[in-house]
Amino acid sequence: VGAGVLFAIARRIGIRGTPIALVVLGGAYFLIPGVRPIINQLIGIGGPTSSSTAGEGSTCAASAEACDFSRVVLASTEDVWTGQFQQGRVPNYGAAQTAYQAPTLAVFSDNVISGCGAAQSAMGPFYCPGDRKLYLDPTFFDLMRDRLHSPGDFAQAYVIAHEVGHHVQNLIGATNRQVPGESQNQVSVRVELQADCFAGVWGHTARADLAIDDADLREALGAADAIGDDALTQGRASESQYTHGTSAQRVRWFRRGFDSGDARQCDTFAERDYARL
Repeated sequence: VGAGVLFAIARRIGIRGTPIALVVLGGAYFLIPGVRPIINQLIGIGGPTSSSTAGEGSTCAASAEACDFSRVVLASTEDVWTGQFQQGRVPNYGAAQTAYQAPTLAVFSDNVISGCGAAQSAMGPFYCPGDRKLYLDPTFFDLMRDRLHSPGDFAQAYVIAHEVGHHVQNLIGATNRQVPGESQNQVSVRVELQADCFAGVWGHTARADLAIDDADLREALGAADAIGDDALTQGRASESQYTHGTSAQRVRWFRRGFDSGDARQCDTFAERDYARL
């Protein structure tokens, strides 16, 4: 997805400088110290509409392209999820949520005080369920390119859409679900794989507008593969420590959403056998 295409989309949808759907996760899980910064940069727990925070003006002045890109992608997610909710195409876990409510984007640099507490850039993008904001330090895109070797606009868009997925989970009651007999890490894997699938749903629905082609899809799949727990830890952590799923699982669930375009196909909690996720 080239910048020209994205800016054209921004003009079409009016790039809402205030309320557009934005999200990132808050609360990254750590496997081993050596990979904590990488994991924190790319994953976490959970969503946004564009609002200003302290330092946002200067941060976006220095990273205008990254900020514009994020706003375009998040505006696109708002369109997609508004439609999914209107059509009743989302899993429901008892939450009385019938319409999509967009999250708020909070751009920051270095550190920020969120509804979930203090956070630093080292945590990476994160979504805070407490204030329904997606917190983003634009330098996160540089880390994807330089340290995880996952360049490309659609790879970056996938990670944003994954965090929007956490916001969707917050709305439908999936974020705090418990599964009898499973550890918190196992439940976390279910949550993260569902967010991957939701990112795929966004890609499926938005691909006409974004002119997504096979090369773009490979970018997203490459990013999903690069941030699997097994890839990040390089075999130095046991599967019981995984909190986001293996590379193969993340790719598989993203493809499930991308191929179906139906968020109801993303019900990771419906699979009773954890080993079959």
